[in-house]
Amino acid sequence: EVEPAIFGTLLERALEKKERSRLGAHYTPRSYVERLVRPVVMEPLREEWLLVETEVNRLLVLKDGQEEPTKAQRAQAAAEIRAFLERLKEIKILDPACGSGNFLYVTLDLLKTLEQEVLNRLEMLTGVSQLRLDFDQVNPSQFLGIEINPRAAAIAELVIWIGYLQWHFKRYGSTPPTNPILKDFHNIEFRDAVLAYDGRELDVDAKTGKVRSRWGGRTMRHPVTGENVPDPSDQVPIYRYINPRPAMWQEADYIVSNPPFIGNGRMRDALGDGYTETLRQVYRDVPDTVDFVMYWWHKAAELVRLDKLTSFGFITTNTIWQVWQRSTIDFHFNQSDSIRLFFAIPDHPWTDEGAAVRIAMTALTNNAKNTIRISRLGKVILENEAATPEEKAEQVEISWKQVSKIFSNLKSGADIAGSKALKSNQEICCPGVKLHGMGFCVTQEESQRIEPEVIFHYMNGRDLAQNSRNVMLIDLFGLTEKEVLQRYPRAYQWVNERVKPERDQNNRATYREKWWIFGEPRGKFRPALKNISRYIGTPQTSKHRIFSFISSHVIPDNQIIVIAHEDSYILGILSSETHVIWALAAGGRLGVGNDPRYNKLVCFDPFPFPDATLEQKEKIRQLGERLDRHRKQVQAQHPEITITGMYNLLEKLRKGEDFTDKDREYNNKALVSTLKQIHDELDNTVLEAYGWEDLKQSEDITETILDRLVTLNAQRAEEERNGHIRWLRPEYQAPNEVRTQTVMEGVTETEEVAIAPAEVKTFPKQPKDQLAAIRDLLRTSNNPWTIAQIAAQFKNGSRNKNAIAENLERLEWFGILHSHQDGQIKYWQHLETQQAS
Repeated sequence: EVEPAIFGTLLERALEKKERSRLGAHYTPRSYVERLVRPVVMEPLREEWLLVETEVNRLLVLKDGQEEPTKAQRAQAAAEIRAFLERLKEIKILDPACGSGNFLYVTLDLLKTLEQEVLNRLEMLTGVSQLRLDFDQVNPSQFLGIEINPRAAAIAELVIWIGYLQWHFKRYGSTPPTNPILKDFHNIEFRDAVLAYDGRELDVDAKTGKVRSRWGGRTMRHPVTGENVPDPSDQVPIYRYINPRPAMWQEADYIVSNPPFIGNGRMRDALGDGYTETLRQVYRDVPDTVDFVMYWWHKAAELVRLDKLTSFGFITTNTIWQVWQRSTIDFHFNQSDSIRLFFAIPDHPWTDEGAAVRIAMTALTNNAKNTIRISRLGKVILENEAATPEEKAEQVEISWKQVSKIFSNLKSGADIAGSKALKSNQEICCPGVKLHGMGFCVTQEESQRIEPEVIFHYMNGRDLAQNSRNVMLIDLFGLTEKEVLQRYPRAYQWVNERVKPERDQNNRATYREKWWIFGEPRGKFRPALKNISRYIGTPQTSKHRIFSFISSHVIPDNQIIVIAHEDSYILGILSSETHVIWALAAGGRLGVGNDPRYNKLVCFDPFPFPDATLEQKEKIRQLGERLDRHRKQVQAQHPEITITGMYNLLEKLRKGEDFTDKDREYNNKALVSTLKQIHDELDNTVLEAYGWEDLKQSEDITETILDRLVTLNAQRAEEERNGHIRWLRPEYQAPNEVRTQTVMEGVTETEEVAIAPAEVKTFPKQPKDQLAAIRDLLRTSNNPWTIAQIAAQFKNGSRNKNAIAENLERLEWFGILHSHQDGQIKYWQHLETQQAS
């Protein structure tokens, strides 16, 4: 009478807390399991059964004069049904992280339900009770698992047998099953599912003869910041794995699973340095940045591509669609034998208070052999708290959308994930420094005891979005240890006492050897901040996507994404609804609060800025300056006001929600109504700069903006392939390239810069060849060209600008080109491409 899935709960509660964390073990409620098993396994099989039923009905059609089907007709129809029963009996289901067997049991239960329907249909057709002998039916031998916990592996096998025997008694009543009742099929294997090896031994450093070790996880409170930092005395040994290789999986038709929830940053703690390093070495096609679950995802996708697996479905954390994870999905998308996502729920609640995560569900099949015509994308529209995980799971409501394609970011519509990084945006965006040693931090009082030349203000994402901690930082970048000791002895002693002990235990050689320098000092990016008085910063993870100017005297933490630009025009574009829509769609979410993340690789690098006129730029510049000044003035007058608080209230104002008395009091200080007015004007002006005035009155412009930005990204990428690059900061990004200056009422703008493509041709000598070369070049892009841009496409182009200008005039006279003037700059375009655009 017992529900077999309860054993999952029993095992979960039996595991000790430390062991549970290490294994990433989680009980998956039945409703969640079914949500994945049905599209992956049952829906394709039910489609097959529907075809069989259709064929059976065709075979039983009565001909003229017939009152009932003939014996031969019935026999032929019965043969079709029996063949499908044989098909069900041969299907193999694998869960390569099976835990206590919930996925396998639920799949068994659903398959037996389908089998029962088929048997009933056969019984109706033949008039004979279809009592099939044990193992002449769907049975436990078809359900395969891999599990690294020995108790879980044993319970999983037991769970499958209990589920199977319950079906036996449901169908055959008190008739006992055949002996032996239980058979040992070895279908649940107790082993590692991703890494196979012949043994392990302590990893001894060849130079020192010492056993390598790492920090064991114990922390101590930092005296300055109050943050928990590693206790250097807590060390555990590192192991070396002998003959490591990818683990092999049992042959199966379908895989359904919920692999361990172990994030990339926790893998070394949970699995050990030796194991983590070995795993990353063995799986060369899997980036080191991914979470543990992606090794399962990669192996399953490989089997699908090799046609050794029909389809698979996984429950993972919802970070799967963030950029560092989805590179694994993109890898398989981009192979010749590609794959297709046919089912996804990108963001789904988890049920257990002990698991502070959001999950995603994904299902995948071979693109060439996909039998599911329409893919389904699910969105959670209701989730309620309840007494038990199972009740909570059952109260999740999902709305479904049928889409032609699901991209690697688990979205449909505009292919944001397929957008290309633009050269125009390169080298001016980067996360801030990563300390790897809180001993670099000092209070303002402590900073008085250290040489002022190496003391700087320090800011992290919380300082930017909430209230500043007023922490100072010792920055010794660019100095050797000897130089620090000689020139800044007090700073040297401070970091020697507070940073070096922690760094001495670090496994990375550069961190140990250059202990007085930040772990990630962003040395290559520092020149971008040199000649500007301020830069733009945004918190990497934040409830609201805000951009602010930060003084160049402040060193940003890696929780702040830095844009090395001091022009408020750029701040205005980034702060507009157009860019925020893009950033929210591209960046992903993280953590218990499910807050949006700003990842430079997908939020900034591919984002196409508008081709604004000088007047539009100046208006956006003024609004950007006004926006930044307004927020800073409010906070200066009322230190208790935070950026997050302002935008929480702005969100309520935009939704038309009633303010409480507390809200009104806050608004009187924060002036959020004024903030809304600035943003509204900025949003409209930026739409005008893009030429999208038609969207101003649109109620839901999100999808349209994303579609247009994706299209514009493709156009800009094409421009850049042809040498036309719209640098955001040309004097820094391309100081040696061609530039023209345009002046408007005292405002100097660097309008265009061109560089030559990788394959540079020589400008021809003969006039006929020159005409052909220019004509063919202008055909390659829908966008207009200047003489400088055309000249940059040829090795000797700069010496032949006069000839290029003459040939452009000739081609226009022949009706092949069209020209137009914008200020002092003249643009040329091929008529074919102009009509196309």
